Amino acid sequence: MTDTRELTPNRCQRAREARDNRFDGLFFVAVKTTKIFCRPICPAPTALERNVEYFDHAAQASAAGYRPCIRCRPESAPGSWAWLGTATTLQRALVLIDQGALQTGTLGELAARLGISDRYLRQLFRRYLGLAPKQYALHHQLMFAKQLLHNSNLSIGDIGLASGFNSIRRFNDAFQKMLRLTPSQLRHQSPPSGVERQLTLPFRPPLDWPHLLAFYRLRAVAGVEQIGADHYARTFRLNGCAGSLRVAPASPTTLLMTFKLEDITQLRHLVARVRRLFDLDADLAMIEQHLLSTPLAPLVQSGLRIPGVWNCWEAGIRAILGQQISVRAAITLLNRFVEQLGTRSAEGTDRLFPEPAAVLASDLLFLAMPASRRATLHTFAAALAADPERPPDSWISLKGIGPWTIHYAKLRGLSEPDCFLATDLVVKKALKSLPPLEAADLSPWGSYATFHCWNTPL
Repeated sequence: MTDTRELTPNRCQRAREARDNRFDGLFFVAVKTTKIFCRPICPAPTALERNVEYFDHAAQASAAGYRPCIRCRPESAPGSWAWLGTATTLQRALVLIDQGALQTGTLGELAARLGISDRYLRQLFRRYLGLAPKQYALHHQLMFAKQLLHNSNLSIGDIGLASGFNSIRRFNDAFQKMLRLTPSQLRHQSPPSGVERQLTLPFRPPLDWPHLLAFYRLRAVAGVEQIGADHYARTFRLNGCAGSLRVAPASPTTLLMTFKLEDITQLRHLVARVRRLFDLDADLAMIEQHLLSTPLAPLVQSGLRIPGVWNCWEAGIRAILGQQISVRAAITLLNRFVEQLGTRSAEGTDRLFPEPAAVLASDLLFLAMPASRRATLHTFAAALAADPERPPDSWISLKGIGPWTIHYAKLRGLSEPDCFLATDLVVKKALKSLPPLEAADLSPWGSYATFHCWNTPL
């Protein structure tokens, strides 16, 4: 599989001339004569090599004065893993900016969240991207808006708000300055009125969608989740905003999300959450190549991704209820938990997953479990009510929560890529037939190894 560290100009030239989709999202091609930048799979006639230059990130091409191609739409390219292992702090900064950190706060506040000075943060951006954090943030806003114009049926006004612009005028001005087109010119026809909101989510194959649905189906919470023959649906809360979504395949490289959202300004957060939920930014071919080079190889099946849960709170509840019992017994408890404590959705037909306050207000006697386990639920709820962003690693100080619960929350609640649950009973059984294996052999993809083990018939 492609090693992004070896993307020399010669390799980039060969990749773009072959339109090799394995390189999609790993670099971008800018054409000097047209001042347009493209994905390496763009169907446009191939430019002469002397007329092109290559960029690791779309924001770099934008800052250099190039505008995105309307045919291949660089904003739809799958996310790249190029920064992982190169600059961890920068990667965290990019994620936070992509989630709107510079629309809701200052550069100094972002730097404080990262534990660095704003001066050092600017230096990181200059060193790796060649532009300022606010330039990157504006690029990301406009690329998200462009993606919505192409891939959603939202109105232009809603797209501006969803992209972080406080007024339609500011949105139009920024859009026209960068892309030399107005939003209305880019959208050839208005979306029909009265239809559900929809947008498409691109990913880089392979993705075993039936496996994801089967995993969710076995663990589904009645009233919160609904898994059909080809779709996943659920209710949710996001930054105090309630909503619901339904996701199903649209093409071999895209999923279609239909959604309801009380506050459209939260759409970027919703897209980021759903992409994490289904692990859509993983370069799975690269991950599988690594796992196939380890003793785990006989268990590796193509297309397995990390099936996330909505957040760490929900993952923690699932883990606590599932301690030392079977998956089916745990889901029985979880369904009872949601039935008793979950609130009704706006439509009144479904439920929203219970919040920590609801747990603290209940004696939990309806749960058939030891009193110590109910006490753990109360302790956990109190901790996250006080600090909803409390990281899982800090849960070890809470009575009744051990390493397995923490690792499970990181695995599914954060979708961290390197959580190998070596002490899990199912994982231990799956590894019995293999040569000796250490977690370090699987790093940095231990989470995927865990799911390959869980997918093995016992």
